[in-house]
Amino acid sequence: MAAEPRDSWVRVALDGAPAARPEELADALADPLRLRGREVLRVSTADFLRPASLRFEYGRTDPDSFYTDWFDYGGLVREVLGPLDPGRSGKVLPTLWDSATDRATRAPYVTVPPGGVLLLAGPLLLGRGLPFELTVHLRLSPGALARRTPDERHWTLPAYARYEEEVAPARVADVVVRVDDPRHPALVTPS
Repeated sequence: MAAEPRDSWVRVALDGAPAARPEELADALADPLRLRGREVLRVSTADFLRPASLRFEYGRTDPDSFYTDWFDYGGLVREVLGPLDPGRSGKVLPTLWDSATDRATRAPYVTVPPGGVLLLAGPLLLGRGLPFELTVHLRLSPGALARRTPDERHWTLPAYARYEEEVAPARVADVVVRVDDPRHPALVTPS
C-alpha cells in the first residue's frame, strides 16, 4: 500500500467477521501508513447498515437477510468507493447510517487527498463487485468463528458458512491472514 503511486487512491478491503476483528487491523495499519506519508481514512461497514425496516424485514435473526440485506453496498460505492475512482473528487462520506438511532448520521464529507488510503473494515465484503485495489481476508476456521462469536450473534454463523461456500473469500482475496488465535495471526501463502 505504501509503495502505490502517490497520485491515486488505494482502496483496501479488510474483510472478516466481527470475531476476526477487522476494525482492529484497520486501526493497527493506519499509523504505519501515515508514517510512510499516506493519509488514511478508516471506514467501517457498521456505519453503512441499511435502515432497520429493511434489515429486519424477515426478523431480527434471519441469517439470509443478514447475508443479503443488512449492509448498504450501494451506499458504500456511491459515497466512499466511487469518489476514489481515478479522475474523481476524493470527497467521501465516512459514515452514512447510525443503527442505534436508525437515522442518517449527517456526517460531513471529507476529502481524501491523492495518494490517500481507504481502509474499509467489515464482514462479507468480497464477491460483490466492490472496487478495491487490495483485498485482505481475515480467516477463521468454523470452530474458531463459533467460539469467538458471542452467543447472541450465533444466528449469523449460517451466513458466514454461506459466504465461505458461495464466495470462497480465502481464494479470491489478495491476502489471507489466519486469525484463529488473535495473538498469533498467520499469513497464508498460496500453495
